[in-house]
Amino acid sequence: MLKPKKPPKVPAIPIEDPAPGLDRLDVRILAALQDDGRLSNVKLADTIGLSPTAVLARVQRLTREGYILGYEARLNPLRLGASMLVFVEVMLDRTTPNVFDQFKAAVQVRPEIMECHMVAGGFDYLLKTRSADMGDYRAFAGSVLWQLPGVRETRTYAVMEEVKNSTHLHLRGG
Repeated sequence: MLKPKKPPKVPAIPIEDPAPGLDRLDVRILAALQDDGRLSNVKLADTIGLSPTAVLARVQRLTREGYILGYEARLNPLRLGASMLVFVEVMLDRTTPNVFDQFKAAVQVRPEIMECHMVAGGFDYLLKTRSADMGDYRAFAGSVLWQLPGVRETRTYAVMEEVKNSTHLHLRGG
């Protein structure tokens, strides 16, 4: 007698309408890959409940259409000597022509700056960076941050505790 097949394990996602251009199977594939980007095609197919060929075609389409941007390893900053997480508010000198374009171009080539976001509110940009310690951050601020084009003022916020750190997007439908 054959054992009944277990239903496929599917990551928990709220039941809502899927994002435009996606069906529920696409969303389930994205959720599974978001949980484990190293999932083999066969394991992914088993998880989703489709054939490996069908899943591979969907993954290729999702990649081609820009839903999947790539696959990365998440590194442990504590093990790599970058335990201090810092957010920096940056205000630019708006009297300088093209200051925003110059600042954006300069930030792009600085590997110490992990993220840079133009924001609405009392400052222009929010930066995310990591350092070994306060001395290391101070050296970065003096040699890099305050030398970026158009920087008029900065406010630094050293993180005391990372309460939540995730790269997962909330996916709808699935």
